[in-house]
Amino acid sequence: MALSASRAMSKGVVVSVPVLVLSALVAAVFLFFLLSSLSSCSCSHPSDMSVSNARSASVGDASGVSVGVSQSSDSYVPLSTRKEDVEWVKDQIRANGLHMQDNVLRKGINPRTRAQQLEDFRQFKGISHYEGPEADNHTALPCPGELLVEEHHSNYGEPWAGGRDVFEFLAQITQLKPSSQVLEIGCGTLRVGLHFIQYLNAEHFHCLERDELSLMAVFRYELPAQGLLHKRPLIVKGDDMEFSKFGSGTMYDLIYASAVFLHMPDKLVWTGLERLASKLKPFDGRIFVSHNIKFCSRLGGEECTKRLSSLGLEYLGKHTHDSLLFNHYEIWFEFRRTKA
Repeated sequence: MALSASRAMSKGVVVSVPVLVLSALVAAVFLFFLLSSLSSCSCSHPSDMSVSNARSASVGDASGVSVGVSQSSDSYVPLSTRKEDVEWVKDQIRANGLHMQDNVLRKGINPRTRAQQLEDFRQFKGISHYEGPEADNHTALPCPGELLVEEHHSNYGEPWAGGRDVFEFLAQITQLKPSSQVLEIGCGTLRVGLHFIQYLNAEHFHCLERDELSLMAVFRYELPAQGLLHKRPLIVKGDDMEFSKFGSGTMYDLIYASAVFLHMPDKLVWTGLERLASKLKPFDGRIFVSHNIKFCSRLGGEECTKRLSSLGLEYLGKHTHDSLLFNHYEIWFEFRRTKA
């Protein structure tokens, strides 16, 4: 023991038992807090990421869960309305004791038809407005009154809300992604197209439309009012099934025509299909046509099949989908490209 002490003294260091015990205790406490902090870390693990990605690309089951997209690590946006969504809104109506009422004059609410609203707007210009030389200096994109009161929402044979039904059906059946390329033939005032533009990446929605007033409603009202100008959809005026302005290199995941081909001569429809076939992604891309395909059935089944085949197209079948909000169903006919 004297030998050990003498060696320690020769090195100039004296270590006592209490100091060793205290040092060990401090080290143990430090290690405890370090392990505790690591175990409570909320950092992402590879397994968590793989589960999130799988969920964002999964197809729902019969309970009504739909295809969706994960826009961030902790959010999931379904493409269509789910059974639990419907139950939630019904619960809210019941919880608030709500019942449909007549839309009559009441405190703070003065019901107007669109015609009355337009007349009021033209006469009174709103509660607060600029007069004289200042009248035109404060509105970056002046919009005609007819568009502001949404007269164009009544241009269709069914409610404006039906546009959402079409989007949900087409987006889910094609497993659409934000990166997909979509072309609508005859997008009108964007009753359907608005939902695609909102969902898709910028510049990924294209449309060919012939009606000038509808296009004015699109550019002067719908896109600005919905905050979608930054999405830069490519919408072109034309009525001859000419698609050259959309670029030769664009390949579409989905091309659809809602209640359009039935208003066109058969010859023009076939001209359009011939031009579109090479713009559709082989095998995975889809063409959907609503209501009927008389341009095809008038040729007879066998002749129609031959003509489609000559264009590299194949008819896959007929689908129906129901409206979420009103008693209505729509019929869609599906085609694909069979040649690369």
